Amino acid sequence: MTRRDFRELALIRLKEAQVLLRNGHHDGAYYLSGYVVECALKACIAKRTRRHEFPDKKTADASHTHRLSDLIKAAQLEDAHIDEVGRDVVFGANWNIVKDWSEQSRYKKHPPESAEDMLSAVADRRHGVLRWIKQRW
Repeated sequence: MTRRDFRELALIRLKEAQVLLRNGHHDGAYYLSGYVVECALKACIAKRTRRHEFPDKKTADASHTHRLSDLIKAAQLEDAHIDEVGRDVVFGANWNIVKDWSEQSRYKKHPPESAEDMLSAVADRRHGVLRWIKQRW
């Protein structure tokens, strides 16, 4: 997959999560909201990969995860993330909602308010996690 593929997939998953939430499918909305962030971070990782270069094994291995905090590291966004959390309290609160997502959430039930909070934390146009990542992808 390319950087463009990951960017497009993040935006598609966002639309799908919004449709699911509007139609009362909270579990799916929660799950896909996390994948929005995962795909967006993988776009950032892809951005750091130079064309025709063989990827560093450590970075390549670190990129094949669903853990959002590990993807922040693999994308080399740790310092920028820390700065943003310190600068924007609302972003920090949104990150705290998003950070514990895992692909295992597909096997769990999520109350409506949990899915709403998750999608809002991802999609908030001023303080959302996706907004922050899009500035770097």
